[in-house]
Amino acid sequence: MSLLHQNDTDALDDAARGESFTKGTSHVVAAFVGAAVVVSIIIAIYIISGQKPPAATGQVVSVWVHSQHVVTPGFDAAGARLTQQSFDQVMVFADVRLHNQSNTPLFLYDVLTNATLPDGIHSSYAANTIDYNRLFVAYPDLKAPHGKPLSPLDTTINPGQTVEGEFVSAFHMTEAEWNARKNLDFTFAFRYQPSLVLTPRVPIIAQ
Repeated sequence: MSLLHQNDTDALDDAARGESFTKGTSHVVAAFVGAAVVVSIIIAIYIISGQKPPAATGQVVSVWVHSQHVVTPGFDAAGARLTQQSFDQVMVFADVRLHNQSNTPLFLYDVLTNATLPDGIHSSYAANTIDYNRLFVAYPDLKAPHGKPLSPLDTTINPGQTVEGEFVSAFHMTEAEWNARKNLDFTFAFRYQPSLVLTPRVPIIAQ
């Protein structure tokens, strides 16, 4: 056998060994990727199965909006003179249902009305029960239904219970600014539980 022939054989052997090594490496990579996919699926199933449904669910039954120009009195309750102020105001009334689907009571402590305007999100806390009822005395021409108030301070929803009530929030803005909003939703904050955000799926009635 010639020296030239021996060199050619050695080169072929090296090439074959390289091809075999490459094939072996590809099998290892494929096995690693497959194992990683299986582990990811197992982790996802574990996380999903461990998640609990939200404690509270709800529905926005109806929404009314009342715009007005407000001029404050020129005196206080004792008759002392005050500087009058004037501003535009939009009052948002909402009737909602909240349901407790957990096995523990839910304690409502805050309700926020959130309006997304071109300059960002504007939020207003719901009035308490006393102020809610006073509105209908101070403004007898209000056409929004005067139903049972939903108190953001002392409402407890027992397991399996559904409560329904109304609340009002006020924004210092013009009717035109309100009509330029991009979104409207309501946030219900519960003690020791995640907040519930509800977006109305009903027409917003202007009063």
